[in-house]
Order: sequence, then C-alpha cells, then structure tokens
Amino acid sequence: MNRDRLIGALYVTLSAASFGAMAIFARYAYASGADVVAVLFLRFMLAGLLLTGVMLMGRRRWPRGRNLLVLVLMGGLGYVAQSYSFFAALNYASAGLVALLLYLYPFLVTVFGALLWRRRLSAGRISAVLAALVGTALTLGGGIDGQPLGIALGITAALIYSVYVLAGSQVLDKEEPLAAATVVMLSAAVVFGGFALVNAPSWPAGVSGWVSVSAIALVSTVIAMVGFFAGMKRLGAADAATLSTLEPVVTFVLAAIFLSEPLRANQLLGGAIILGAVIWLTRTGAASGAGAPKLGDQAAVSGVSGRNSAS
Repeated sequence: MNRDRLIGALYVTLSAASFGAMAIFARYAYASGADVVAVLFLRFMLAGLLLTGVMLMGRRRWPRGRNLLVLVLMGGLGYVAQSYSFFAALNYASAGLVALLLYLYPFLVTVFGALLWRRRLSAGRISAVLAALVGTALTLGGGIDGQPLGIALGITAALIYSVYVLAGSQVLDKEEPLAAATVVMLSAAVVFGGFALVNAPSWPAGVSGWVSVSAIALVSTVIAMVGFFAGMKRLGAADAATLSTLEPVVTFVLAAIFLSEPLRANQLLGGAIILGAVIWLTRTGAASGAGAPKLGDQAAVSGVSGRNSAS
C-alpha cells in the first residue's frame, strides 16, 4: 500500500471521528442553555484564535493573493451558505432525508472532479462511492420524507459543500493545511460573529457548557478540519470525501456509549458497508483516482452533520 496514501486515509479517519463527535459535544452545550448561533460563533472563534497562535508562534507562512481570497470565501461564504441551506431544509424535510442528501457530496465531488480534471472514473471507484452512500442511508435510519423545497435545499447544501471541497483541494496544492484551515475558521468566525450581534444569542452557562463548546472548537473543528485538509492533500478530493462518510458511523457509536441511544441493526449494517468501502479505497492505488490532483500532480483542495453545524 502506498505509504503517503495510508497516511492520508488515517488523517481523514481522524477527521471523520472528530466531526462525528460533535453531535455529542453539542448535546451537552445545548443542555447548558447555548443556542445554535452562539455555538457556531464560539466554535470558529476559539478554533481560529488557537490556530492563529500556532501560526504566529511557528512563524508559518500565511496564504496570499488568490489562494487567500479563495480560503476566505470558503469560510465566510461556503460554510455559511451551506449551513443556511442545511438548516432551512430541516423546515421542509425530515432530518434523515436532509442528512442523506448532504452525503451526496462524495459522489458529486467524484463526478465533478472527473469532469474538471478529465480523470477516468473506474467502475470500482464508483461502486465504492455508491456503497458508501447506501451505507450512509442505512446508518441514518428511517424518517426519509420531505417536501420538494426541502429536497432542493438539501441538494443545494450538498452542491455547496462539494464546491467547497473541490476549491480546497486546489488551494492545498500550494498551501499548508494548517494555514488554510486557519483562514477558513477566522472567516467563518467573522460572519457568524455578525449573526451573533444581530440575533443576541444565548451563551452557554456553567462549566460543562463551556467545556463542551471548547471540545467542539478543539476536537470537532481544529483537529477535524486540519485532518481533513491534510488527508485531502494526499488522497485527492474524491477519496477524502468518500472516506469521510465514516462520520455518521462514529456519531451513532458515540451516541450509544455516552447518550445510551440504542444501536439498530440497520445502523450496524450501514456501518459495515461504509467500512468496506473505506478499506477498499484505502488499499486502492492513487493512479486510478478520479478526484482533484494531489500535491505535485498538476504540471503546470459541519443537526446531523458536524461539517455544517454544531449538531
């Protein structure tokens, strides 16, 4: 197995586990009195400040020019627009359907990456992506219903996140994952801070609430985002997106352990299918990749999902 590819898979697995834990942390944050706007603002502000300190102490190079603009748009526009579409969709469709539509993004990233960079889509790779989607549907369970507007908004969230991933894969060809994640987090913090000023959010109360919010910032944002960017730099956008479908598997396992939620047979089956797809992709050589080029390949890179929200 390609060593660089294995390291990339481990990074994305760590990222998925960190994103998947967000629902657990958020449950405790909300129980302390915090609302969604407060958690989102604190999530990105604390994460952004932490990574800014790391950048300054390490005297690391900050992104510049076009790459800086792309990263600012990814955080300030991409994350916000995707979050809005996701939450708006929940008003017109079930949480299960909206989450499933969001997880169309690995398939979309694979197809769009092939179209943009003219890479051949192998039958095995497409099968792995579709298997991961089926496994996600089983993992998320029932309650798959909604109005046309809810479906449209859910697909919009998936499309926006797909563009986010593909744009990030291109920037990461020239920038360090840590620097890229820092700019994305600070940009998102500025926008969500504006929302906080307008909406007068409810802040967490007590030690447990602030510990939960801090865990969201450190584990489910810093580790999760830097890990995903680092993995995507080695694997390409398509495979990184597909491997990230481990996220709902981690969520339902942690919910069973810490929130005493029952494990259902369909979740276990869905998790097994996703793990099978992930193992297949991890063992597959990079030469058959269909996603964005990795570093050096170009001759001349968060309810239910931690990627788009705090729950």
